[in-house]
Amino acid sequence: MIPVHMPVLEGNEKKYVMDCLDSNWISSTGKYVEMFEKKFANYCNVKHGIANTSGTSALHLAVAALNLKKGDEVIIPSFTMIASALAVVYTGATPVFVDAEPETWTMDVAQIEKKITKKTKAIMAVPIYGHPCEMDAIVKITEKHNLFLIEDAAEAIGGLYKYRKMGSFGHINAFSFYSNKIITCGEGGMVVTNDDKLAERTRWLKNFCFDKERRYVHEEIGFKYPMTNIQAAIGLAQLERVEEIIAKKRSMAERYNKILKNVPEITTPPEKEYVRNVYWMYGILIEDKSKNSRDEVKKILYKNGIDSRFFFTGMHKQPSLKEYVRKGDKFPVTDSLERKGLYLPSSTNLTDKQIEYICNTLIKAVRKK
Repeated sequence: MIPVHMPVLEGNEKKYVMDCLDSNWISSTGKYVEMFEKKFANYCNVKHGIANTSGTSALHLAVAALNLKKGDEVIIPSFTMIASALAVVYTGATPVFVDAEPETWTMDVAQIEKKITKKTKAIMAVPIYGHPCEMDAIVKITEKHNLFLIEDAAEAIGGLYKYRKMGSFGHINAFSFYSNKIITCGEGGMVVTNDDKLAERTRWLKNFCFDKERRYVHEEIGFKYPMTNIQAAIGLAQLERVEEIIAKKRSMAERYNKILKNVPEITTPPEKEYVRNVYWMYGILIEDKSKNSRDEVKKILYKNGIDSRFFFTGMHKQPSLKEYVRKGDKFPVTDSLERKGLYLPSSTNLTDKQIEYICNTLIKAVRKK
């Protein structure tokens, strides 16, 4: 079975982890946590990095650091992973959903201002499958309406919008280092920001809000979201190779595109000329002219030893989020992406032979009943 994704650990991961074990620094205090935070922040061209347990906890900390409360609203895409919405809900605030636009699959900026109310406090920009959002337009809207900008850049480590790194636009931003992300710690996340006060508050929130003078006094409800030294050691080793990993991701996508670009039954993933798509996952659309439905194509691939995944189900369809869907709102692009979308094996160690086999199997599946 060719998996959808598998981590590739071929740098200093083992060396750094063994250093943690030999030195006995295995918990959340240790040199690798600080090194990873500083070097990841530098990579994103921001001042502060705050390591934590996951991309979801990073998002939760980012939203919580803004002091959002019940009744406040945060505009997010409907076409995203549910962590984007949950981070808002965890704080008591309300997620407000915006449909995707059909070309890049990211949030449709033309619809954002229609969703802004007196209760709106922030916009969350989410690159999808490695393709950056329209950041110029989103930044302009946040400045016009005096809103916070949060980047959920979990899927776009190293992504560029007009030569600028994702994670450097927002007031506070979040990344994920889950095992299938561009770089991985197995589990883990990072908050990055240029704002000194937000950085200080995020660090405080992530570790129980300990009082500086009297440690076991807690003025606010804090969380327990520290990254371990072992995780940070793996992350640091991965970060040392991040541009190599991204180059391999982009090479993988080029090989897929070369074979699939002239297959009318399939839409290949987008890349605007002014962005760098890091192709976290190589996502395609199985168009209606296919002889088999998207679901049937997935089954055929699996029978032939190729794993794949459906695209996200829209936030407006999530049973756990139904109370947040505004009456009369429609999300046709999100619904279409959900119905047609499939992402293919996207590991950096895929061989040309494997990609050719995947593509040939896929083409047969869309052309023959």
